[in-house]
Amino acid sequence: MEKINLGVLVSGGGSNLQSIIDSIESGRLDAVIRVVISNVPDVRALERAKNHHIPAVVIDPENFRTREEFDREIVDVLKNHCVDLVIMAGFMRILTPVLLKAFPMKIMNIHPALLPSFQGLHVQQRAFDYGVKFSGCTVHFADEGVDTGPIIIQAVVPIYDDDTADTLQKRILKEEHRIYPQAIQFYAEGRLEIDGRKVHIKNYCTMETPCMHNPPLEKF
Repeated sequence: MEKINLGVLVSGGGSNLQSIIDSIESGRLDAVIRVVISNVPDVRALERAKNHHIPAVVIDPENFRTREEFDREIVDVLKNHCVDLVIMAGFMRILTPVLLKAFPMKIMNIHPALLPSFQGLHVQQRAFDYGVKFSGCTVHFADEGVDTGPIIIQAVVPIYDDDTADTLQKRILKEEHRIYPQAIQFYAEGRLEIDGRKVHIKNYCTMETPCMHNPPLEKF
C-alpha cells in the first residue's frame, strides 16, 4: 500500500505527534511525516521531530503582517514537501481560507471534547464545571469555523465524582493518542467519504456494544 505524506502543525509538547510517529514506526499507520511545522520556537514537539530525523521548520507569525501571509508561508512549506494530508497536533491558531483552500478537506484536527459540545479552549475544565457525565475527544476535518468541521471519529471518556480537570485531561489524552492515528489510517486507505456534515467510513462494521452509563445502572 502506498504511504501518504503528512505535514504536522504543532505549537507545544507534541504528544499527539509522538503517537503518530510511534504508529508509523510500528507499521500500524501507512504514512510518512514529511515535515513538522511549529509557530513557536523551542517547543518539545520540535525535539520529538529531531529525535526521529523528521524535517522541522519554525514559522514565526510575528514575522508576517497578516494571518493570511503567515498561512501562505505554511502552504508553501507543505507543498514543497509534497504533503497530501495536513495534521493539526496542538496547533494553537485559527486557520485562514488561504490554508483551507490549499488543502480542502485535507486538514485534520483533534479536539479534547465530544464536539459539538465545548468548542474552543479550556474544554476539560468547562466540561468538569458543567457537570456532564461523559466527555472525550474528536477528530474532525478543519473548516473555517472553530472546531466545527465534519467529524471523523470520537472516543467517550466518563467523568467520575473524584475527577479533577487534570485527571480528566490525562484520560482523554490517552484516547487522543488512539483515535488520531486511526483517523489518519482511514484516510490513507481511502475509506473516508464526506457527505455534507457527515463523514462515512467505507467497509465499516458496526459492533454490538453495550451502552455506557455513568453512574452505572443498579436495578434497571
